[in-house]
Amino acid sequence: QVQLVESGGGQVQPGGSLRLSCAASGIRLSAYSMMWHRRVPGKQRELVATITRVGGTIYADSVKGRFTISRDSARNTVHLQMNNLKSEDTGIYYCNALNLAIGGNYWGQGTQVTVSS
Repeated sequence: QVQLVESGGGQVQPGGSLRLSCAASGIRLSAYSMMWHRRVPGKQRELVATITRVGGTIYADSVKGRFTISRDSARNTVHLQMNNLKSEDTGIYYCNALNLAIGGNYWGQGTQVTVSS
């Protein structure tokens, strides 16, 4: 059974930092493109960051220069380092493992991030 479990969310003041983690069981994350999405109340889900199977990274313009996605293959975990957080970063963050070639598309349950003073 495949499971993705996010952790590291919480409440932080504007300008602060958080590091989200997504730990996988049942699949090898190195075989997947990994993405972090977020859902902000009243808005559509937004793709925030992607790391491809070969290590390439892509970021939404709204987080470029502030967020960093990385993969720890030894621990089968993906991280999202979020710096200089803003109130508009508040939302539920989900990790997603995708490999369409093998029909793999898995989601975690989400972790809440709240940026507020």
